[in-house]
Amino acid sequence: MTTITRSDLAKSLREKFGFTAAQSASVVDLVFDEICESLVNGEEVKFAGFGSFKILNKSARIGRNPKTGESAIITARRVTAFRPCSEFRKRVAK
Repeated sequence: MTTITRSDLAKSLREKFGFTAAQSASVVDLVFDEICESLVNGEEVKFAGFGSFKILNKSARIGRNPKTGESAIITARRVTAFRPCSEFRKRVAK
């Protein structure tokens, strides 16, 4: 299994569009910063043909330790959720 990193994305920008290393790294950082900032502000981020990211507020609840079976309180928290669009799901399923 291969992992794609920020530097891989920047390299792809350099190769496809002829950006310098600094420019491509800056573009990748800017895109991720905008996504993070939008999510922090409670906005949903949508990419046509890919999917959407949003923040979910999870309530506190009682869970259990699967190893010991002991009950424990899971605190309230905010989590990031990704929902792929149907086009994305079809491409992945092939």
